[in-house]
Amino acid sequence: MFSVKMTDAKLFRDAVNAISTLIDEATFSIDQEGIKLRAMDPSRVAMIDFAMQKTAFDEYVCTENLKICLNIGELLKLLRRAGKDESVELMLDEKTGRFKVTIRGKYTRAFSMPTLEITEEEVPTPKITFNAKITFTTDGFRQALEDVALVSDHVRIEMDGERALMNAKGDLMGADIELKKGSDALLDMEVKELSKATFSLSYLSEIVKAAAATSDIVAIEFSTDMPIRLDFRQRYDGKLTYYLAPRIEVE
Repeated sequence: MFSVKMTDAKLFRDAVNAISTLIDEATFSIDQEGIKLRAMDPSRVAMIDFAMQKTAFDEYVCTENLKICLNIGELLKLLRRAGKDESVELMLDEKTGRFKVTIRGKYTRAFSMPTLEITEEEVPTPKITFNAKITFTTDGFRQALEDVALVSDHVRIEMDGERALMNAKGDLMGADIELKKGSDALLDMEVKELSKATFSLSYLSEIVKAAAATSDIVAIEFSTDMPIRLDFRQRYDGKLTYYLAPRIEVE
């Protein structure tokens, strides 16, 4: 049996929206501790590692370990029907095998959707040694990405211990962003050695835009020409972490 209730429907909706940035179908692992998801995007360029502990819910019942695969776009359509100050209840109907979403507020509406066949493989946590870590306000990082997106579709990030540099070069224009340690946007940084790598702006921008609804602070870790890890601090008990492969440049 699985059923949960959250009085703040927006909280769960924003979490699902952050998942939808990368994947269309999600296989959730559900147990007595909470809901988890780890999956690659279809191009296998990015990965999401998500968890929402049972303490994030107002009511949480799970009597056995489950895996439930859902179409994220369809689930999001239903969750978007919840307005301010409305609650959401989620349940797996054991008789029909359908997933039920009930929204309670001005009135009650109940939806059901099919579960999908689980076909994806288990995705392990990447084992990467990070040499640089920087903690931004999520909004500050989002705005910096919007600046470099004016001139290019990719961004080069560098860290030297005292500052973070973000630069991009397009056919006509270039952009250089400098964020110094102790500034309003750059909260903290730790550097073992000079690190720099280039990443797709379309991926980074979409990830940060979606995650901003659930997080005010993001910790970014990377090494030279290695994947970047973006760990968004959540307002609930849980985690929202992304990994993104670098764009390898040919000199």
